[in-house]
Amino acid sequence: MKKQESELHEMEARKRELEELSKQQRFRPSDEVSTFKIIKSTKELVAAAIPLIESMKEEWLIAVPGLATVVASLFGINDAAAEFIQRGGRVRTIVDISYPIIDNVRELLSIGEEVRHIDRHGVLFVVFDRKHSMTAIQPAESASLNAPMAALWTDDPIYAQYLVSTWEMLWEQAVPAEERIQELLKKGAPTA
Repeated sequence: MKKQESELHEMEARKRELEELSKQQRFRPSDEVSTFKIIKSTKELVAAAIPLIESMKEEWLIAVPGLATVVASLFGINDAAAEFIQRGGRVRTIVDISYPIIDNVRELLSIGEEVRHIDRHGVLFVVFDRKHSMTAIQPAESASLNAPMAALWTDDPIYAQYLVSTWEMLWEQAVPAEERIQELLKKGAPTA
């Protein structure tokens, strides 16, 4: 019985201590608060990405399915990436390279992107200067500007660092794009 009373006293003391701590820890809005936004279409994604690309200073890390290379080519992302590279930036892309997108991948290589291949990695995220990021919640199923999709955009540096670590792990496992392209060309076009 005394043991139970002692434990109860101890719990009450901890409760009071936690209540006191919570009074001291009031939420104060500041510059340290991260922003999160849900992007609901490919059009909105492109509209959010272009200004980020234009403001980047160092590096753009990309992990996308093959279809994203089509979207990047069609909607001006590659043009913005080329300008960033010309300003001295670095773009590294991980993509699932299949026969139908060889030309799109070659376009990325021709503008100076470093590109590697990973089979069906199933991830879609980008990190801008290791600060801002976009992560697919529901990837678009077609290259249409109005295709249903959803992504999370944030300027949270901790989340960006998590994505950078994940990206670096994938990059180490990936195959250089030209090696993958040569493998696909040897096999030839798939037959329907």
